Amino acid sequence: MPRTIAVNTWVWTSPLTDAALEPLARKAVDLGYQALELPLENVGDWDPAQVRVVLDSLGLGGIVIGAMGPGRSLISRAGDVAATQDYLRSCISAARVLGSDVVAGPFYAPTGVTWRMDADERTAVVRELRENLASLAAEAAAVGVTLAIEPLNRYETSVLNTVEQSLDALAPLLGAGVGLALDTYHLNIEEKKPAAAILAAGAAIAHVQVCGSDRGAVGDDHTDWPEILRALDDAGYRGPLGLESFTGENATIAVAASVWRPLAPSQDELAARSIAALHALGA
Repeated sequence: MPRTIAVNTWVWTSPLTDAALEPLARKAVDLGYQALELPLENVGDWDPAQVRVVLDSLGLGGIVIGAMGPGRSLISRAGDVAATQDYLRSCISAARVLGSDVVAGPFYAPTGVTWRMDADERTAVVRELRENLASLAAEAAAVGVTLAIEPLNRYETSVLNTVEQSLDALAPLLGAGVGLALDTYHLNIEEKKPAAAILAAGAAIAHVQVCGSDRGAVGDDHTDWPEILRALDDAGYRGPLGLESFTGENATIAVAASVWRPLAPSQDELAARSIAALHALGA
């Protein structure tokens, strides 16, 4: 049975707002997408109840995506832990309203913040992450939501870069409101064999994001997509595939995602080519 194919509104805009939602949702439907990835950059940018009405009217699913901007961290040296926990509680609440069973994102430190760690410091960071995530995991599990933690490439974080690191760091919490969000862009950079990393993640996979190896369209790149999809099947993952790319037309998101050149002739074409490629692959 084909998977649900979703598209992230970051393909077109940032931040997502109530005013921007309906035109983007209609565009996604016209392109053939079945769900939207909905970044909640700041609480109040969009109203979950209002978004639910729009999505239901169009037959779209919704998937909540968290954004770890400056100061957001579950590690005290990198940000305000208590405020970040409150923010993630808002994400969990939004997911509950939308019927999203995951909240996905790199929920450990601000994206783009890196520092060197020796073995002792890494051990301490992992311990603190577990402690600060545990209560959130319990709250998420209680309402049927999984916090899908995303490892990022080495240029965006020094905390969790690989599946192996993530499985080790999150081991005591996996399956109890916590899983992994895998992104083919980061897998391409950090994993020696992305398909093997997917298999290693196995039942811990809670969400998957896809794009070309250059952050552009799926299928325009060197990624071995048949191998990736086989690995997801073999790992037992049948959840959505969410296209995550970014527009260079928005200064904030272009800098945050290092989008220094157009990734396709237009963002609409990037989204259209991606879903066409995924359908052709039988995703």
